[in-house]
Amino acid sequence: MEPQPHTLRLTDEQRIDWLRLIRSDNVGPRTFRSLINHYGSAHAALERLPDLARRGGTSKPGRICGAQDAAREIEAGKRMGLALLAPGEFGYPPRLALIDDAPPLLGVRGLPQIQMQPMIGIVGSRNASGAGLKFAQTIAHDLGEAGFAIVSGLARGIDQAAHRAALASGTVAVLAGGHDRIYPPEHDDLLLDILEQRGGAISEMPLGHTPRARDFPRRNRLISGVALGVIIVEAALRSGSLITARFANEQGREVFAVPGSPLDPRAAGTNDLIKQGAILITGAADVISAVEPILGRPIELPIEEQDDGPLDDEPQASDRARIVGLLGPSPVGIDDLVRLSGTSAAVVRTVLLELELAGRLERHGGGMVSLTL
Repeated sequence: MEPQPHTLRLTDEQRIDWLRLIRSDNVGPRTFRSLINHYGSAHAALERLPDLARRGGTSKPGRICGAQDAAREIEAGKRMGLALLAPGEFGYPPRLALIDDAPPLLGVRGLPQIQMQPMIGIVGSRNASGAGLKFAQTIAHDLGEAGFAIVSGLARGIDQAAHRAALASGTVAVLAGGHDRIYPPEHDDLLLDILEQRGGAISEMPLGHTPRARDFPRRNRLISGVALGVIIVEAALRSGSLITARFANEQGREVFAVPGSPLDPRAAGTNDLIKQGAILITGAADVISAVEPILGRPIELPIEEQDDGPLDDEPQASDRARIVGLLGPSPVGIDDLVRLSGTSAAVVRTVLLELELAGRLERHGGGMVSLTL
């Protein structure tokens, strides 16, 4: 089942203390949690930091973030529509709050509701093939239509293809740097499109932080952390996408891999993931069947039809007989029913609705239907 969001709400003073603590030297997410658990509050932990550092053997304690610096960061974020949220607050992705090194404060922009939806990560090669880009677009679109938010890293190649395909349904960009330091810079417009439509962006880094090489693996753990599972579309043997897959495994997330030609080095990493036990997928239905038990509810891909007109109230008896005759206990695609029956999509939809209401039809993922036994 999906984790239930909590009802935590930090006061303004608590938020400043939390930000001061996580922005102080040598305090990461795990250390932050240990300090809070031990001393009961960020305020108390801040008072003990110098003594703890001295007891640890340093003669010069690290920098402790000041209250004014924290307040300025919060205000600067508000001016660009950025909220610094704690686990359990609305807009903080619920699944991310469950990982061991969840950010104590997460910078969130965009539509907060999108962060609360079930998410699927899609990542892959920056130097992607045309086939890889097409697959990423198709599966991102299909999963978006099925109600999933698509999360990726705003990188070139597979990431940007997935983001663009999910603009209308909802997509979340996970940033390696601060919200005002977009990488790569040419994706600034893509991020703007995401934020102006049904999307969002998240980062644990402070404003002004330009991403460095070591920041990208940290970002990758957030991509997998927010998601039910991660799809690796294309990845060479030393690809950063494989780091995302490793984090997904460690976090108990599903890892999906798209098979590729053994002659293409861009598929070597994904093919290797499949050998190691990743779920081989060729479409959105494969992903949905794997995550349905986690969500505890059925998910159906929407039916794409050529005819968007109203349902026909009275299909002809010959049309009805022909459509029913094409159905059986084995699932068949609705598009195939339209083609094989020689009738319109509207007529097929009407007959299927009649059968469903009569308890004679079963719907499957991927727009497939069958007669019940």
